[in-house]
Amino acid sequence: MSRQWWGARTVVVGVLAGAIAAAGVGPVWAGARAAAAAPLARAVSVAVVAADGPERPLSPELAAAVEEARRRITSMAKTHPAAEVRTSAWNALRSSRGEEALVEWLAPGGGFDYAKQRARDTRARNKAFCERVVATHTVGFSPEVRAAAAKALKGSVAEQAAFVKSGYAEAQRRDRAAREAGERQGLEVSAGDRDFVRGLSERDPGEQVRVAAQWALRPGAADADVAEFFGYGWATGAALDLEAYRTRVADAETTRHHTLTLLIRDATAAEAAVQGAADAATARAEAERAWRAVSEHADAAHRAWLAEQAAAAAQADNWRAVALLSQESAEQLWKAISGTAGSSENAWAGELAGAQDAAAFWKAMYDRAQDGESRTRG
Repeated sequence: MSRQWWGARTVVVGVLAGAIAAAGVGPVWAGARAAAAAPLARAVSVAVVAADGPERPLSPELAAAVEEARRRITSMAKTHPAAEVRTSAWNALRSSRGEEALVEWLAPGGGFDYAKQRARDTRARNKAFCERVVATHTVGFSPEVRAAAAKALKGSVAEQAAFVKSGYAEAQRRDRAAREAGERQGLEVSAGDRDFVRGLSERDPGEQVRVAAQWALRPGAADADVAEFFGYGWATGAALDLEAYRTRVADAETTRHHTLTLLIRDATAAEAAVQGAADAATARAEAERAWRAVSEHADAAHRAWLAEQAAAAAQADNWRAVALLSQESAEQLWKAISGTAGSSENAWAGELAGAQDAAAFWKAMYDRAQDGESRTRG
């Protein structure tokens, strides 16, 4: 697989390349960027101060939403592709301001958005590219590329930019030349291997793996291109697919949780206003509408997570099958993907478990909201 494949995927790689950068994010966003979230954050603290002074606990629905938000932020702190987001998430979780800090972090313009913005920085993307190359190019198949990427990672910002611009392609050429000259053992490619890659190009559950397989079989491609697909192209596509999934669900779930908190706040306030209302019927109808909005939002989120659950399950099953094939094959070509297959299977199994938990939360929240509708309907 040549430099052109990376160039052809500039848009996708450009968006995702910042996903492994390792710069920290302090509480810079906690000032002006979180100002819009401050009123809501104050409302969603450990306790809510009633009008007459004493504190009362959060409603069961809001307490559940806050707890799930904490779990989601913890998940992002551990697995989000962007190091900036991971660091920022840990800062929010460790904040002495508790739930208030979590709500601010999730809000539009808050810590999550600011961390993503930092991850898009060119320097962060260059470093992420170097890290991905180290993670997907083995010493056995791509020693020149691996060494050059590792050196760039330890070097300056300028050295990392130079590796992305030309160093990667130059190291690739050195590795390929060594294989062609017989200085390093090449990987023999059979017709069956080509057919397998063709199948991946059409049916693999990962878009980036399909793209990498298609490139390996492009018109004019040689056995060396297929060998490079097994050597590092497959692993690279797998890494990008996992990053894309994690980025997508983090973005979507952050928006969902912020919206949920707003809707629950409105619903609980509307239900509380029923008591003592001059027009009880109108107040009840308003409270019922507010809880219906919560249930509709939770139902949509539940259905979205069922789809993500299916996507993660397909990937986990796929990589389980690839891991088995790599273990059973005596071909050196297949040994190149064995490590990636095992780690990918484990990673997607983790994503599947997370999707199942998220779907269960949103189903439970839907049921709570339905109960709210029933209460207010009278």
